Amino acid sequence: MKAELRTEGTAASRVAQRLTENIASVLAGKREAVELAVTVFLAGGHLLVEDVPGVGKTTLARALAKSVGLGYRRLQFTSDLMPADVLGGVVYNQAQNTFDFRPGPVFTNVLLADEINRTTPKTQSALLEAMGERSVSIDGTTHELDAPFFVIATQNPSEFYGTYPLPESQLDRFLVRMKIGYPPKDAERRVLLARRGNDPVGALEPVLTREEVLETQRAVDDVRVDAAVIDYLHHIILATRSAPTIQLGASTRAAIAFERAVRARALVQGRDFALPDDVKALAVPALAHRVRIEHAAQDAGNAAEAAERTLTELVRKVVVPV
Repeated sequence: MKAELRTEGTAASRVAQRLTENIASVLAGKREAVELAVTVFLAGGHLLVEDVPGVGKTTLARALAKSVGLGYRRLQFTSDLMPADVLGGVVYNQAQNTFDFRPGPVFTNVLLADEINRTTPKTQSALLEAMGERSVSIDGTTHELDAPFFVIATQNPSEFYGTYPLPESQLDRFLVRMKIGYPPKDAERRVLLARRGNDPVGALEPVLTREEVLETQRAVDDVRVDAAVIDYLHHIILATRSAPTIQLGASTRAAIAFERAVRARALVQGRDFALPDDVKALAVPALAHRVRIEHAAQDAGNAAEAAERTLTELVRKVVVPV
């Protein structure tokens, strides 16, 4: 594909880059993970981080909320957590002799749903429905969630006892699944040398307003995606449905979400047009959790890594437009 490359970028792309820089300043050596998180945020999606404890999941969520001056809540999911603990509920107001709605933690802008696979399917479903509908219905009354609304859910891939794995229909609520991983050796050393009991996120200043965030999210629709890029994306989707090692390929809804993520990534990279590189970079994080791998192709107990390897190989075989 031949595209007229413009380097000046749009106002929206400059906003996206400003947000990325601010968050990356407190996550040493994790620029790629930050860019992916910002891509999901600007696309209006939700993020699933599957990684071990202590690699910066909470820091990422707090830094994003602080950078845009938005509300932030963290909710630790446990086996005894009830839907009302997430969504809120109606309580009796004795002084007024009325029943009042008391909003739960989901009524915020950035919600860190920590260890989401440790709670029951009923509670998982309550959160995931709110994520999809952007509203909560209690006792016949619908309560709209604040905009923007962004969920970063986490789960530990190395722990299986006492967990409730998310089914495909629930995983589909997440635009991207990713890992943060350990920082590079030099970056981790700099963190150790610089840290003296201070909270780096606490020193962050907002670089965007709520209005700028919403305007940038709307600007994602204006990113140009040429037919050749759409065809490349579509060929990858079709390949997931015909690959012999994939039992269940990507759906049309997955393709639509994938395309929107491609638009958002272009802004994060400083462009107002999408390239095949955007498609290639997002194919695995946007699709691996949306496909089901044949059991024979899975590692023992690690379907996620098998899916990522399968998608990586599949994307490598799809012809890139020039």
